[in-house]
Amino acid sequence: MSPVTYEKRDRIAYVTLNRPEAKNAINPETHTRLWEVWEDFRDDDAVDVAIITGTGDAFCAGADLKSYMNRWPGASPEAVRKNVDDGLGGLTRGLHRIPKPIIAAVNGWALAGGCETALACDIRIASERAMFGSFEARRGFHHADGGIPRLVNSAGVSAAMYMLLTAEPITADLAHKWGLVAAVVPHDQLMEHAELVARQILRNDQVAVRSAKETILDMIGRNLDDQLRIEAMNGYSVATRSGVSDRLQSFYDKTDRGRHGVNQTPLT
Repeated sequence: MSPVTYEKRDRIAYVTLNRPEAKNAINPETHTRLWEVWEDFRDDDAVDVAIITGTGDAFCAGADLKSYMNRWPGASPEAVRKNVDDGLGGLTRGLHRIPKPIIAAVNGWALAGGCETALACDIRIASERAMFGSFEARRGFHHADGGIPRLVNSAGVSAAMYMLLTAEPITADLAHKWGLVAAVVPHDQLMEHAELVARQILRNDQVAVRSAKETILDMIGRNLDDQLRIEAMNGYSVATRSGVSDRLQSFYDKTDRGRHGVNQTPLT
């Protein structure tokens, strides 16, 4: 049985962590398979949005401590340096610049590297049963696959300090209040809601969508002048494409899809 299932339907890639007996913890086989999946998603023009979720009652319990983390005690500096280009499952570091949007449908526990994996996604939708935690300090280390910068960028220093220093879990509702997830939904509506968000993205111009994602990522941590410059260059360069004229004309003619209060916005 594959530790990761991968399907493609109607321009959406479905990625499911599939080790329920281990709470979908990422072992070396899962890590390798995730790299393959994310590279395929990046390169396949038939899909534009991905949804990642987990099997069973967990999204992902992080790196498998028995088979993945046991290589680090006593490891050489060279091994640590090499790992910098090889983040957990690729998405956390190494393949983190995939331009296509990725949605996390967090169905249950998202712990340690599982929390980092969720944070590496662009939009997070949480089941009411979801729990988030950074438990590494209990084991003698801390996040090393993007968890700390993404926690700080998403929820701020206070939330990051609380989660990392206490090593206590937080509920989906608290994660929502802190800005770690976009929405909390009933458990049995999780995938339905994630697919709705995916279709909302798909109705848009995908070049503009990808440019917006790139712009957001490029702006993080920069001063205001740099942020404004990046936004202007990316936003107006996207607008120079010929296809934009057709979209603008439909707006002028009041026939554009999604005109508020006039035309319905079909989700494809």
